[in-house]
Amino acid sequence: MGEFINSHKPDLTKVIEHFKKETAALRVGRAAPSLIENIKAESYGVLTPIIHLASITVQDPKNMVVQPWDKNNLKPIEKVLQSAELGASISVDGGVIRIAISSMTEEARKEVTKKLHQKTEEARVSIRGKREKIKEEVINQEKNKEISEDDKFKFLEELDNLVKDYNEEIKELAAKKEQEIMTI
Repeated sequence: MGEFINSHKPDLTKVIEHFKKETAALRVGRAAPSLIENIKAESYGVLTPIIHLASITVQDPKNMVVQPWDKNNLKPIEKVLQSAELGASISVDGGVIRIAISSMTEEARKEVTKKLHQKTEEARVSIRGKREKIKEEVINQEKNKEISEDDKFKFLEELDNLVKDYNEEIKELAAKKEQEIMTI
């Protein structure tokens, strides 16, 4: 694959990483740190992800414990978790926050699946946008006589193959996540 096309791989990889992060936060009916770790709570006037403020432990498939490293962050973390619409019961027990994840109804699973499909489409649109930007660069290089017409067609073919691979990866990740969501 051409060096020019390879130089744009990090941009496309960022889309995949963002998609993974977004879908990890989708509720699947089981306790997972990814459900809450990127939720931001106020700590000393700064919004900070919970993962930077506390340890998150999964006790069993339905229960998690959040233990703030600084006891002053207990109330702000509890407050933000209460308002996060996790479909869970949040309670403070001494210096820890206990999160009991409730089972998802069929309707809730379908709602989460809809969100997954939206995020999947957003990732695909982002990949298409990056493809168009790279395609413009290739066409401009050919217009400016920096590359030959043959090189242009070769680069565009490589780009299409690369985009196809990334779209396939998004499709596989989405299918795997949908399977997770629909498993009772």
